[in-house]
Amino acid sequence: MSRLIKTDRDVATIVGKLLRFGVLSACLVAVIGGLMFLLLHRSEPSDFTQFRGAPQYLRSLEGIYGGLLAFDARAVIQAGVIILIATPILRVVLSIFAFALEGDYLYVVITVIVLLIICVGMFGGLAG
Repeated sequence: MSRLIKTDRDVATIVGKLLRFGVLSACLVAVIGGLMFLLLHRSEPSDFTQFRGAPQYLRSLEGIYGGLLAFDARAVIQAGVIILIATPILRVVLSIFAFALEGDYLYVVITVIVLLIICVGMFGGLAG
């Protein structure tokens, strides 16, 4: 990877490609899930008078994974959302490695702190 990263511009290019790929793949997965849902549920009447959140089984990574194995359209949509959420987190992880390769250890420490804050916010929050 050190051959790929020679300048700050190289880092910016790699990060830009990562973000672009993440967003495009998340959109593609979510659109595929949406089309699956529309095809499978097109004859069902719609009721938008009351909000219904995601089913309970789609509120965990294990449930989403099981839904993907069962070709559940809602699980495919949720997977697209997870990819979208994971994209900027992967950017932070990539930045840690890029700063380490450049020798900018102050930025490595700062970026690790940012990653820890993100992780605590995601996994240390209240379950609800």
